[in-house]
Amino acid sequence: MTAEHVDTGRPGQRRRTRKAIVEATVELLERGVTPTVSEIASAADVSRRTVYMYFPKLEHLLLDATLGALSQAEVDRVLEPAELVDVGDRVEAVARALQGMSPEVERLGRSLIRLTVEPDAADASSPSAERSPRRGYRRVEWIETALAPVRDQLDPRRFDRLVAALAMVVGWEPLIVQRDICGLTSAEGEELSVWAARALVNAALAEADPHEARA
Repeated sequence: MTAEHVDTGRPGQRRRTRKAIVEATVELLERGVTPTVSEIASAADVSRRTVYMYFPKLEHLLLDATLGALSQAEVDRVLEPAELVDVGDRVEAVARALQGMSPEVERLGRSLIRLTVEPDAADASSPSAERSPRRGYRRVEWIETALAPVRDQLDPRRFDRLVAALAMVVGWEPLIVQRDICGLTSAEGEELSVWAARALVNAALAEADPHEARA
C-alpha cells in the first residue's frame, strides 16, 4: 500500500507515514546536506505529493526533523534505565526532558509552531487536513512509551484520552503558556508540567480502579 493511499486512512497509518518522511529527512541532514523535497520523497519511498500533504513548506519539514534529532536522544536517555518502571516516574522523566529545553531549542520550537498554527491554502484543501496532526507525533509516541507499564490497566479509550491529556501539559505549547502567559521561569514551568502530568496519570488510574491510584 503506497503512502498516497493511507493519508486519508487511520490516524496510526498517517502517523507512520509522517514519521517515515521525518526520519528520512533526519538521515539526509545527518549526512551534512540540506535535502530537497524530491530527495526526501525518494528516501522515504513516497511521492512528492505525499510529502507536501504533510509538510506544505520544506522549512516546516526541516525544522521538525531538526527538533526531533535534538530531542530524541534525551527522551531515550531518561526512559532507558531498567529500574524506571513506575509510571509516575516515567511520565515525570519525559515531562522534565521536554520542558527543560535550551533557549536555542525553545526558539526552534516556537518557529515550528509559527509555521504550523495557521494552515495555508494547499494544506487546508488536503483530504487529511482536519484529522492529520500538524506536529507532535513524536510527543505522542514518547508519552505512549512512558505509559507502557499501565497500558493493560486502561481500556483503549481511557488510554488514548490520557495520552491526549498529557500532550496538553508537556511540550511546546505548554512551555509557551508557562513563559508568556503565566510568567513562570524555566524551573517553575518544569515543575508545573510534572505536577499536572502526575495528576492526570493518577486521575486516569483512579477512574479505571477507584480503589487504588498507582502513580
